[in-house]
Amino acid sequence: MSRYEMVIYWSETDAAFIVEVPELPGCMADGATYQEAVANAEQVIQEWVDTAKEEGRVIPEPKGRLIYA
Repeated sequence: MSRYEMVIYWSETDAAFIVEVPELPGCMADGATYQEAVANAEQVIQEWVDTAKEEGRVIPEPKGRLIYA
């Protein structure tokens, strides 16, 4: 299970739950159900981290809950 914060919301336009991972640029997933969206996000997070390692990019440490103003 990932320790990265996930922002999850329903998109009427897409008719799906959308998951954004703010700490990993461009890391997003979706799903027809909340559970499917989170499971897909977990997979995409792992793929994002694996790709970053392969390319020698910096992988941000999970900060937990982010605070927005």
